[in-house]
Amino acid sequence: MSTVEGSFRDKVATVDKTGKRIWMFPQKPEGKLYNARTWVSIGYLVIFFVLPFIKIKGHPLFLINILERKFILFGQIFWPQDFFIFGLGMVVFIVFIALFTVVFGRIFCGWICPQTIFMEMIFRKLEYWIEGSAAEQKILKNQPWNTDKVFKKGLKWFVFWVVSFLIANTFLAYVIGIDELREIVSEPISHHVGGFIALVVFTTVFFFIYSSMREQVCTVVCPYGRMQGVLLDKDSIVVSYDYVRGEPRGKFKKNEERSNGDCIDCMQCVKVCPTGIDIRNGTQLECVNCTACIDACNKMMAAVNLPEGLIRYASENNISKKQPLRFTGRMKAYTAVMIILLSVEVFLLASRTDVGISILRTPGQLYQEQPGQQLSNLYNYKFLNKTYDDKQLELKPENFKGTIKLVGEEKLKVPKEKYASGSMFIYMDKSAVKHRKTPLQIGVYENGKKIQVINTSFLGPFSDN
Repeated sequence: MSTVEGSFRDKVATVDKTGKRIWMFPQKPEGKLYNARTWVSIGYLVIFFVLPFIKIKGHPLFLINILERKFILFGQIFWPQDFFIFGLGMVVFIVFIALFTVVFGRIFCGWICPQTIFMEMIFRKLEYWIEGSAAEQKILKNQPWNTDKVFKKGLKWFVFWVVSFLIANTFLAYVIGIDELREIVSEPISHHVGGFIALVVFTTVFFFIYSSMREQVCTVVCPYGRMQGVLLDKDSIVVSYDYVRGEPRGKFKKNEERSNGDCIDCMQCVKVCPTGIDIRNGTQLECVNCTACIDACNKMMAAVNLPEGLIRYASENNISKKQPLRFTGRMKAYTAVMIILLSVEVFLLASRTDVGISILRTPGQLYQEQPGQQLSNLYNYKFLNKTYDDKQLELKPENFKGTIKLVGEEKLKVPKEKYASGSMFIYMDKSAVKHRKTPLQIGVYENGKKIQVINTSFLGPFSDN
């Protein structure tokens, strides 16, 4: 989308015509929206750095242990058998992002995305503190390597590395748990070589991203910016320039009756943009909806006694046709799909059992003749205890008369967070076996309460008639 004739461009704003990267030196933003983003970021960072330390009954509140395929979400432990719940959860999240983008554009990137929060609210502020304003940073970059430049650059990279190390530690705590991370940090490196290497790798990656890649992560690596091209429409609310009110542009002159549009062409919206775009050219790939341009424009409008909101959250139809937000058919469709998926996800979570159970007839084994006119089948069982407490279970026939006997075990005990597997026999009278395969239902009980029913079959000598 473009609002000015000839303002279309065929390259990313951070790359010149020769393909060389243009380094961004955005001015430090200030204003109401920036202050609001700061408070949101503070809340986000507190949660991010504190969450790994929170435990319930000695266990982490949140853990994504990919190595052991063990996941803990808000105190509830999930195992690979529950992966379909995670899969559906990811689908729900993607649909939510699509729906959110259709309505509100890329606001997630500017307000909630970890990349933006870490870059703009931590590393960028440290850079302003060490190297100075955007103009001072540009001078420092272009000047020869002297004592001042070596000191400032060295200090910045050291601080960046320390912060990256803290982020890497926290990130690793989400994967292996805070207790194991504490051991890696406090004990000799030789005891935890793998953990130490992972910590160094994570630190290096974060340092490289925030010292070098920066906005390239949003404009080149992340696919979300490209997704918005097919998700946005003229009713989507995005950071927009009101070209109806702002054009034609013209410099502001004191005590002069203004005949141009309200845009005074001060370029402040461009100077504060972390991705280097001119929002007046319309919605663009690089725009992360950080609202820095809104604050900058509002400040200039107030300074020249013109109404604020020349750049604001608005839709194309809101600007061109003065239409309010409409709940379009596409929004309704996404919402319907979202509600259905959420309902299924809630049902799966609510019906999820604390014990994963598998009982299968042993492959290659036929029935066995037993004394007393009985037949037996051999089965393999596998139980997964998904909780933090040891469990003692009991197996009972549900739809048949027979006996269930464990091999080598008197009672079925399943340790906390572990598997219990073995073999068992099911005995039935010959007279009760009428078919080649007789459907069986086995009840699983804990403390006398039925927690699940397992379906299997009993192999007999008779054919179906």
